[in-house]
Amino acid sequence: MAAENPCVFCAIVAGELPAHRVHEDGAVVAFLDRRPLFPGHVLVVPRRHLETLTDLPAGSVGPYFTAVRLVAAAVERAMAADGTFVAQNNRVSQSVPHLHTHVVPRRRKDGLRGFFWPRHQYADETEARQVAARIRSEVNAETDAEADARAGTEADAAER
Repeated sequence: MAAENPCVFCAIVAGELPAHRVHEDGAVVAFLDRRPLFPGHVLVVPRRHLETLTDLPAGSVGPYFTAVRLVAAAVERAMAADGTFVAQNNRVSQSVPHLHTHVVPRRRKDGLRGFFWPRHQYADETEARQVAARIRSEVNAETDAEADARAGTEADAAER
């Protein structure tokens, strides 16, 4: 593994560490998890080192999730599964600080429970509305920032 980047997933992408690859294209490499929940548990990682989903450039979201979708369908068929569980951790519980999506084959009564943690209700509708409003506000701020960035890029291109 290169000393300047000790990321295990980067080393797998670069071919410096072995992995059972199941798919690769210009955007991603997908390989079996070394400690699977069930046989067929695959990790899909972007080729470029990015720590979390929010670091993935907007233009890369489509290619990345197209590959995740492809792998999910393949895992379900190959493992004769009833479905798949597709999940990501961002920072908290993220064992390797490189964006990765888990694709896990699932079967009815396979022993996994929901999201693996207890679910809670909101105290009341007021709390739910307040939480939704806070998230909407941040979504709007992100959307505005992306629009401003696009406008700046378009203006720069027009000046050239």
